[in-house]
Amino acid sequence: MSFADFYPSIIHVDADAFFASCEQAIHPEYRGKPVITGKERGIVAAASYEAKKFGVKRGVPLRDVIKMCPGAIIVPSDYETYSLFSKRMFEIIRRFTPVVEEYSIDEAFADISGLRRPLNMSYKDIAFKIKQEIDKSLGITVSVGLSLNKVLAKVGSKWDKPSGFTVISHSTIPDYLQKLPVGDVWGIGPNTAAFLNKHGIKSAYDFVKKSESWVQYNLSKPQLEIYLELKGKKIYSINEDNYSAPCSISKTKTFTPPSRDKFFVYAQLIKNLENAFIKCRRHHLAAKKIVILLKKHDFNGHFKTFGMEGIFNRPTCFPNEAAKIVRVLFDKMFKSAFLYRATGIILSDLTEDSAIQMDLFENPLQIDKMQSLYGCMDKLASRFGKHTVFIGSSFPAHSSLAHKTYRGELPITQQLRKNNVNKRKFLSIPLLFQLFI
Repeated sequence: MSFADFYPSIIHVDADAFFASCEQAIHPEYRGKPVITGKERGIVAAASYEAKKFGVKRGVPLRDVIKMCPGAIIVPSDYETYSLFSKRMFEIIRRFTPVVEEYSIDEAFADISGLRRPLNMSYKDIAFKIKQEIDKSLGITVSVGLSLNKVLAKVGSKWDKPSGFTVISHSTIPDYLQKLPVGDVWGIGPNTAAFLNKHGIKSAYDFVKKSESWVQYNLSKPQLEIYLELKGKKIYSINEDNYSAPCSISKTKTFTPPSRDKFFVYAQLIKNLENAFIKCRRHHLAAKKIVILLKKHDFNGHFKTFGMEGIFNRPTCFPNEAAKIVRVLFDKMFKSAFLYRATGIILSDLTEDSAIQMDLFENPLQIDKMQSLYGCMDKLASRFGKHTVFIGSSFPAHSSLAHKTYRGELPITQQLRKNNVNKRKFLSIPLLFQLFI
């Protein structure tokens, strides 16, 4: 370990109540008030800190939220706007360092080592400047942790939320780990935490006091790596290649009120199929297996989800080909006596689309035509919006709202698009943000 490794140079930026904060940023009248997103789902997707004070958490049904926090402002999730805020946040970080890992839509790791002289600032000043720029430019707040490695930087960003700034140097590591429950360490799940608790390890400090040989014998490699990082060593590198191929792709959609209309339910399923394969083609993947899901709404008001799996003759990334087997599975599962509340598609056994091996009896010209067709459809979608062209059997899902109750309210970007208005031009987003749109 070099002498430079003792200086904090890894930061973790974590946006505070990100989705709700974005809503407050574009709606000044929401600031300082309890804001909750997820109206279209019927459960809390995100809650502002004003709402969290009332005990509102992610996943809580909205009917309970109304009782817990009567004055809550409940809005549909506007993922298009959230992704724009996310993109701008990462761009701000890259103004200071090119070594950035987009860990999730509202989190990023960055390596600022070696930048003290070029930026004429200490590591602490660089990290704080990044926080200030994001807060000022986007109208949201972020919490930042600065430390020797990714695990300790993550500890720092969670330490003083919201709008916190925590520096964990080599000499202060014990001070933080003594107060941190071992189960709250990034990467240690509930099962591992329960195992450690049984061995008298309650805090992260208790964990690092154990010998490395004990950890190697009793735990697996990921836990050993976390153990070493908690001790101040650099094990995890910043992953600048932010894309990692998914193991599966899933798309589900809830609709209200529940329906037993076979054509409507099938249309919702095919729309999910199209969405799943859009993502599949975006990442240049093809699927060999598919699972269709139907969620029943029984007479007692309970929900039960049923699934059935199908296997293609070869991997595919075209919904037209998959629709044949989906129809067969759907006809076996659908019962008109039941009400259905949601449909879903899961694509698995994914492979690169360039590695598709055609069947000996297949027509190569037909495959070329399919590739050309969906290449054109994807270009149209990038220019005019997703589902500009879609499979005819999904028409009922495209021609009407999925929710015909209060949950059918559209987010602001979709409302403006529906009225043929430039959706971003009129959003109340700070000027610096608009310049990058």
